[in-house]
Amino acid sequence: MKSITKLLYLALFSFCILSCKLQKKQEIQAVEKPSNTAIIPVPKLEDDSYDWMVRHNDILEVKDSLDPEIVIIGNSITHFWGGDYPPLKYADGRSRISNGPNSWQETFKNHRVLNLGFGWDRTQNVLWRLNNGELDGLDPKLVIVHIGTNNTSETKNARMNTAAEIVEGIAAIYISVRSKVPNAQIVLMEIMPREEMPDNPRRILINKTNHLLKQYAAENEIILLDLAFKMLSSDGLLTKKITPDFCHPSDVGYQIWGEALRPYIERIED
Repeated sequence: MKSITKLLYLALFSFCILSCKLQKKQEIQAVEKPSNTAIIPVPKLEDDSYDWMVRHNDILEVKDSLDPEIVIIGNSITHFWGGDYPPLKYADGRSRISNGPNSWQETFKNHRVLNLGFGWDRTQNVLWRLNNGELDGLDPKLVIVHIGTNNTSETKNARMNTAAEIVEGIAAIYISVRSKVPNAQIVLMEIMPREEMPDNPRRILINKTNHLLKQYAAENEIILLDLAFKMLSSDGLLTKKITPDFCHPSDVGYQIWGEALRPYIERIED
């Protein structure tokens, strides 16, 4: 009898040891699994030619009096397109010339447009800005969102995200925008092509992201515009005529974007 009891105790002890080890392993795996940084709101991450917080404060100061009909949200591609609200300027306060003044005027004409583009912004930066008042109290007719290209970058301040993570970040932005401006039509943009060659790893990541973004938009009946077929050559090259640095559009590149947006802008004019 004592032998049986001893064996039972040993078995129970062994079971407890194995359970503890398994729990410990699961805890380690949970800690090691990286969280999706693309959906965790944070303010400025990277240094740029402008002052990030000054731009944020400029927006808070001007947005209500502007009462925008159109809001355009994004990164430097949006930031440097053009517009006067907020004013485009360097970190030292000097005025800066936009990259697409002609296409901006042709696209938006006399509409009141609030430019919520910030150079170097990732999805997590946009989420922070939305959480900190940039859309609060507004009732625009149209909101355009183009974000995600900087999530494909790896820096000392933020890691590169996967395609699925980036789409989750874009989806979080869409949900936030929809909740804050329920009457607006929202147009999502696929991430514009980047890098000269079609086999560049960043281009491949952007393509994977856009593929998943298409699925998300289709499942949720969201307007999604693709500019790649007009920005790229027949063999998939991105030329300097469209993007001088293989990222930021020239006025010609912005013209492509403007033409794609025109039907949606015309609708708010009816």
